[in-house]
Amino acid sequence: MNKGFTLFEVLVALAIIAIALTAVMRASASAADTASELRLRLLAGWVAENRMAELSAYQTWPAAGTINGKESQAGIDFSWQEKIENTPNPLFRKVTVQVDSGDISSRLTGYLLRPMP
Repeated sequence: MNKGFTLFEVLVALAIIAIALTAVMRASASAADTASELRLRLLAGWVAENRMAELSAYQTWPAAGTINGKESQAGIDFSWQEKIENTPNPLFRKVTVQVDSGDISSRLTGYLLRPMP
């Protein structure tokens, strides 16, 4: 009586291992893509928060309109657009900051209080 595996059993085992490894590789690649996209979204959000913080820190009263610019965060270039709008209350301005880099974008909306003289 032989105590070993047949060639067919070995081939079936190898096929199962190959299918499992393929699934693991796909999952790893998907996780890496997701992590890269999340990193870009995080950086775009920081750019938007920086723009909003600068407007608050300068204590100025920006005119209504649109301003475009570029900023680099962690070595990645982002383009941003600030849309400043009047509100029904003359003491406030609505600011929407849209940040883009390729397929990734982030939007932040906030309000500025008119500085007291």
